[in-house]
Amino acid sequence: MSEDQGDKPPARPPRRVPPPLNETSLRDLALGYAARFATTQAKLAHYLAHKLQERGWAGEQPADPHELIDRLAALGYVDDAAFAAMKGRSMAARGLGARRVSDALSAAGVAAVDRGAPPDAAQALVTAVAFARRKRLGPFARTITADPKLRQKALAAMLRAGHSLDVARRVLAAESGEAAEALCHADLED
Repeated sequence: MSEDQGDKPPARPPRRVPPPLNETSLRDLALGYAARFATTQAKLAHYLAHKLQERGWAGEQPADPHELIDRLAALGYVDDAAFAAMKGRSMAARGLGARRVSDALSAAGVAAVDRGAPPDAAQALVTAVAFARRKRLGPFARTITADPKLRQKALAAMLRAGHSLDVARRVLAAESGEAAEALCHADLED
């Protein structure tokens, strides 16, 4: 190491500042984001607002990201209802309940009308059993116990996962994993 450098690390080149946005670059950013991520209109609006704040605006007209988002939604590039269906299926497959799914969709900016119908009682039982099986709760625990503290912890976990109190109690009260599975089949046959 030469004497003039001492203990200093080599100087970094200055960070290139991207140019301010215009109509074309804003559209390109929106299309790129929609192509990379399953998104909602609200999430895309947040992203574009962040980019506008970060880079500024150099367009001839005032920036109107909402008009651009409406146009992308009309073309089908951004579809809140499809996002809600996909996210709901994904979360239900992990065993999460209707309340948890609804909260996640609300946080993503999906309007209530686009969220679809809540699951029926039979589907709620199926997802609750899947959650209990995955987390080894209640009848799926390694050792089934009557300890009230452990039963309370299992019930709390089911409630945090978004399952209703009634559904959680029914699943956790099952004598065995087979009995819990039978709850699902009995409700599906009704």
